[in-house]
Amino acid sequence: MSIAMTAEQRTTQMKSELRGLRASGKVPGVVYGKQLASSTSVAIPEKELIALLRSHPNAVIDLEIPGSGKQSVMIAEVQREKLSHKLLHVDFHQINMNEEVTAHVRVDLVGDSQGEREGGIVQALLHELEVRCLPAAIPDSIPVDVTGLLMGSSYLVGDVEAPAGVTIVTDPSAVLVTVLVPQKDLTAEEAEAQEVEAKEAVSRSTEAQMHEVEHA
Repeated sequence: MSIAMTAEQRTTQMKSELRGLRASGKVPGVVYGKQLASSTSVAIPEKELIALLRSHPNAVIDLEIPGSGKQSVMIAEVQREKLSHKLLHVDFHQINMNEEVTAHVRVDLVGDSQGEREGGIVQALLHELEVRCLPAAIPDSIPVDVTGLLMGSSYLVGDVEAPAGVTIVTDPSAVLVTVLVPQKDLTAEEAEAQEVEAKEAVSRSTEAQMHEVEHA
């Protein structure tokens, strides 16, 4: 899906000017891309940007840029204030609608797993998957049906069925979700073994996420 947004041309560069811009309800940003003569400094209404990040952070944006007309872009990076998480800056990357891009897509767990119905505890280890596809094919989310997941078993990234035209880039061996057996139902040895297995699963999933960051 694509979302229309208009950017204002920005000449503010000094810290005091940028603070004033943010105080007026706008977020400074930069648009860059191969088809632009040079990077363009812009300002985006904060409310519109917050709404976009909450609902469709990976959406293709039809951004009206002063002097450059309407451009197809995606959000490349968002900077926030560490404590308040207030938006400080946003980078937009111009894209070609006929060339594949990489994006992170939310995972939606659907269904009640058999293991959970039997008293198990569902633990999601990854909440997003890295995918590669044409911009128009980027899904809002990827549903994962955990109905058949048994107690003590796991669902790997490699088990996910990708939507048509979408390739999942995340390490297929990374654990997406697992159903833990309640500690009270385990012997001391079984509880220790489950804890070790869970830590190893988290480690593999963390490594997968680090791999995504390194190759972003």
